[in-house]
Amino acid sequence: MPRVKAITTGSVPSFVDVILNFAESDTTSTLAHQDTWLAQLRAKPGGRLVMYGDDTWLKLFPGMFYRHDGTTSFFVSDFTEVDNNVTRHIPEEMGNADWNAMIMHYLGLDHIGHKAGPRSPHMIPKQKEMDSIVKQIYSSMEKEAQLSSALLVLCGDHGMNDGGNHGGASAGETSPALTFISPKFQDMGLVKAPLKPSPGEFDFYDIIDQSDIAPTLGGLLGFPVPLNNLGVFIPQFLPLWKKGEERLQLLQENARQIIKIVKQTYPGYRFDSTTAQLTHCDGSPNSEIAELECKWQRAQQMISQAAEDTTLSPDIEQPLIDFLRTAQTMMSSTASNYNLSRLYQGIAFSGIAFLLSLYSCMQKGRNGTAAVGYMFLVLLGYGALMFASSYVEEEQHFWYWMASGWIFYLYWKSSNNHKVKSGYVGAFVLATLTRIMRRWNQTGQKFAGEPDIANTFFRDHPNVMWLLILFTYTDLYQRLLPNTSIADPTNKLLSLLYLPLTSFSFIFKVVFTDADAPELIRNIPFLPFLIRGVRGLSLVFQARVVLIGVLVCSLYAIYLRATRNSNRTGARRDIRGTFHTLLSLFLITQSRATNIPLFALFRIQQQVLSSMSLSTTEITVTSLLFQYASFFALGGSNAISSVDLSNAYNGVSGYNVGVVGILTFIGNWAGPIWWVSATHHLLSITRSARQNQPNKHIQLLTLFIATSLLAVMIACTALRTHLFIWTVFSPKFLYSMAWTLAQHIVINILFGEHLLRWLYN
Repeated sequence: MPRVKAITTGSVPSFVDVILNFAESDTTSTLAHQDTWLAQLRAKPGGRLVMYGDDTWLKLFPGMFYRHDGTTSFFVSDFTEVDNNVTRHIPEEMGNADWNAMIMHYLGLDHIGHKAGPRSPHMIPKQKEMDSIVKQIYSSMEKEAQLSSALLVLCGDHGMNDGGNHGGASAGETSPALTFISPKFQDMGLVKAPLKPSPGEFDFYDIIDQSDIAPTLGGLLGFPVPLNNLGVFIPQFLPLWKKGEERLQLLQENARQIIKIVKQTYPGYRFDSTTAQLTHCDGSPNSEIAELECKWQRAQQMISQAAEDTTLSPDIEQPLIDFLRTAQTMMSSTASNYNLSRLYQGIAFSGIAFLLSLYSCMQKGRNGTAAVGYMFLVLLGYGALMFASSYVEEEQHFWYWMASGWIFYLYWKSSNNHKVKSGYVGAFVLATLTRIMRRWNQTGQKFAGEPDIANTFFRDHPNVMWLLILFTYTDLYQRLLPNTSIADPTNKLLSLLYLPLTSFSFIFKVVFTDADAPELIRNIPFLPFLIRGVRGLSLVFQARVVLIGVLVCSLYAIYLRATRNSNRTGARRDIRGTFHTLLSLFLITQSRATNIPLFALFRIQQQVLSSMSLSTTEITVTSLLFQYASFFALGGSNAISSVDLSNAYNGVSGYNVGVVGILTFIGNWAGPIWWVSATHHLLSITRSARQNQPNKHIQLLTLFIATSLLAVMIACTALRTHLFIWTVFSPKFLYSMAWTLAQHIVINILFGEHLLRWLYN
């Protein structure tokens, strides 16, 4: 949605548009009352527009289209129907002469990227399909009389990173292609097809801003430039006008429109038609706006000279183009308005939360001095790093370092406590597994796309991946079996469901992976047999069977805890183990196949920690470190482009913002959610957690959340004019809110401190 706004209005979308983009039913983001090139075309006599594809256009422009057929853009599991629904209208519309503009927004390539990445085997066939569609349209433009003067604009609203997502600032995400196609361009001689990029990774052709599309369409199709446009007419099209005065008039109209915005933003500067020399233009201007003022004056002087020169050489156009580019850059960087009082109010609110959390923790005493000291080291380090853009982008290293330091502390503690001999081996195992976690997914910006286990090793050795996945599912089933010792016929009957439940969950992931990344299935002997066995069942149905099965078994575990005699240690252990294992099965279902073996590593880490006789504070610090470390190990980062939508539609046949939103959160926070359950598993066997300090765990976590949120809010406010405010710091604030509201309040407090604590204890 933000990119569509830039393309149609020529303006710079605000960051709130990114948030509104996820709320498909939202109406506050409509462009119905803004000046766009669609509105200009529709205002022309007989103006009619038609649209097929992404229904975002219908929400942004209600009532704008004479004919339309929209498809939801968020149902990313569909690669085919979303595009066929557009293509089927082409033959009929190419023969119609009753429209001025037709918009076709294809979604297949975007969906393939989200589901399987840019190197998916689905990508090349889909690109060839797009090529054939362009050929079909251009052939009609050459044959149909009403299309002889038509213009075909082929563009991407965004690119994608190595993970197939978008929303960040990497070269792949911000370098979509743009092509203007028309039979009238054949005589211009501007066609070039370089085989290798020039300096930049994606720099094959000339680079323009996305907002330049709006004024360029206005000039080519003969309608006024939208009022809020910050784009510049693409100079390469100026040769279409043979007369110099026509080219100059086109640029002047673009400049007059932008100068109105400049005057409103900087009312204290002279931007009029005078050619009088400004004194500060003799030397070096002392500010960007002063430099812009001087460029405007030079452009006016050249225009004045052009009035007396009938030849109008192209050199006269260059000062106007320089002014337009400078004004575009300056106004784009100042397009955001800040309500500082609201920012300060938010900081004050977070500051109060921090002070209350700190006071609450101090009231609980100073037990566990070393662990508390390490906790405050994490607080100070994390808060300081939020003011450095590079560290925000590469936050995963902070958590890996702090987790490694904590493991060293556990080793040191074991070396001073001869009663805990297992601590030596345990610390070594934890360190080894943490190192493996660190190499599982390369996240962040600097090392994104570098070789790792999930995306490199497993693609070269898929047989190893499936052996590890099979081991993980087998371990889940084995952990469910011992939990049937309660002498209850109903419970024993329910235990018979565990084998088909875990088996069908495994089969679902096999079929799901075959649809998303079939290269991970090839040459694995028994997997095609499993796929053929459920070929008649849709992925939606298979997912529902697994999710409903997990839900029923989990509800029964809760029922046992609420109604039966669960005071016996064995009964508590059975219920605790069953629920934790079922939760693991659910989280695995919501994770990519390449990440499933990580849960087996988490399981081993939990077993090691349970043998170390940790205090409540030590368990809390461990929980905090592994919640965050697991988030990044599973592929998360602080970039919006890293949001994984591949499992957001498991069991969902259509777009539902609530259900899809919940599944998206669970899929991206599966690791932290797992560690919340594992933490309460550890706390339930710790005597001090049950008796002396029942609330200390959640108080320490709340202190960290309050501190981190305060640091992020101060950083965003203090660095609001920073070059990376919208690409680094603002996304980090969104992630901080997700950690605060969803992970801490919903998962840590409501789910963990209330349900799990009651269920496990």
